Amino acid sequence: MSGTATNDPPVSEMGLVVVGAAGRMGQALIRAIHTIPGARVAGAIERAGSPHIGKDAGELAGIGTIGVVIGDDPLPAFARADGVLDFTSPAATVEFAGYAAQARIAHVIGTTGCSADDNAKIAAAARHATIVKSGNMSLGVNLLAVLVEQAARALDADDFDIEILEMHHRHKVDAPSGTALLLGEAAAAGRGIDLDGNSVRSRDGHTGVRRTGSIGFATLRGGSVVGDHSVVLAGTGERITLAHHAEDRAIFARGAVKAALWARGRKPGLYTMRDVLGLA
Repeated sequence: MSGTATNDPPVSEMGLVVVGAAGRMGQALIRAIHTIPGARVAGAIERAGSPHIGKDAGELAGIGTIGVVIGDDPLPAFARADGVLDFTSPAATVEFAGYAAQARIAHVIGTTGCSADDNAKIAAAARHATIVKSGNMSLGVNLLAVLVEQAARALDADDFDIEILEMHHRHKVDAPSGTALLLGEAAAAGRGIDLDGNSVRSRDGHTGVRRTGSIGFATLRGGSVVGDHSVVLAGTGERITLAHHAEDRAIFARGAVKAALWARGRKPGLYTMRDVLGLA
């Protein structure tokens, strides 16, 4: 009715559910949604038994009351939403992918450490849902991946060795990081090889000489480091280092929200941040 006040959000806003809402990344996602035009927090989910169940998601994230209470049942939240932002665990992400497919909503996945079986299940869900999955949601890292692929293509494997070094905070549970693997995939694509068959994940003891064409990974853990990644292309008499240093989780959260807004209304499928950023 004309002149009648309403508190309903504008139709143009995309309602997003944050799963793992009480975690550090979940709170960063809630803050990012709150600041990016075109998006709103439509739901917040935590695991059953979490002490944060029943709390206002905005208050927990430090932005004040937003009227979204943290719950433990994703199904009704997904049914009311346009998309879900997911930086949880592989098992939870596979479950959420199935729910997102049922609800026909966008699913943005920043979860790392997924197995080949997990990825196969996510790909199956993408037949019915628009999924954006990336080991890193930041513009800088995805641009770095493009540069790494170009450099690996330009520099012959007989002349330049590739090593990837990453460091994260002491609480990170998977290694190498999803970002390191993303960069490794980019290097392998540039070389025209398969990463799984050409990566070296650890070195200890008498390892022998370095195998030509292999891509090495080194992992460091400690302190509160958000994320440091370096790709070293080492030749004889010269060395090229391409690097990215993350100083705030907000860069990943903003990227995830932008990915959700990009995915809205697109046909089902499995996309990456390169698609979102026009770098594919």
